[in-house]
Amino acid sequence: MTISPGPICISVINMKGGVGKTTIAALLGRHASRVLEQRVVAIDLDPQANLSQAFMGKRYRTFLDNRQPSVVELFNGYMPPNELSSSPTSISIEDILVGDTQLGGPNLEVLPSRFDFSDNLIDSIRLDPRILALVISNELHDRDIVLIDCAPTESIFTQAAYHASRYILVPVKPEYFATIGFPLLNDSLQSFRKSNPSHALDVAGIVINNSTYHYSGNNGGPERALAISELVAEANGNGWPVFDRQIPLSRGFPKMMRGNFSHLGDADQFDFFADEFFSAIGV
Repeated sequence: MTISPGPICISVINMKGGVGKTTIAALLGRHASRVLEQRVVAIDLDPQANLSQAFMGKRYRTFLDNRQPSVVELFNGYMPPNELSSSPTSISIEDILVGDTQLGGPNLEVLPSRFDFSDNLIDSIRLDPRILALVISNELHDRDIVLIDCAPTESIFTQAAYHASRYILVPVKPEYFATIGFPLLNDSLQSFRKSNPSHALDVAGIVINNSTYHYSGNNGGPERALAISELVAEANGNGWPVFDRQIPLSRGFPKMMRGNFSHLGDADQFDFFADEFFSAIGV
């Protein structure tokens, strides 16, 4: 009997905020499920829950109002007593996933986060960073791709993402202080590898996001060019490849995140990066 190797797991991370991690994770999920016809699970490990809101839209408010289970319950390992149960009950990831019919796209599911994610779990006694990896290995072996949207800070949830991942994707914007998060991320990855020598965790690459600016006549001018040269140099110093395809600034991206692919304008240029990325990781 052939055993499924399980999904390819990717964490989208940068220790600097505001670089477009959530947008890129969401668009990669849409592309993989719609264009490549892969079974995709998007996991929201950011307490701000932006990925959950991007995919679920107005349904996210209903999700909160109905106290539906989230990544909080997944990490806790149980569902607390509620109106329907007078005792804690077991829970699996299948009980938490929001499926494709609700997200408006084929083969796409999201593991949603809540705003109390960090507060609820950060003080837990001996929270096991391997929980997510164990759940994926036990319950998601029939999926093709897992995309993890990470918060821009080092925490136990960063470690959980590492344990669950084979690849790291690092979005960056070509601006002043573009590489401020690189040393933190490199130190974090090196520390993880030292503690987990049998775990293959590679940086698939750096993607330059918002590479051109509609409001600039010279595509950002010398500051943009200097920022790109600096980030390429530092990426090369870390042994991190930089993807050839860059992601332009586009007002069509929010539509794509919600599953609306009509009248995209230059937003369809994202597909060029998506194809390069998925080819690089063997999809």
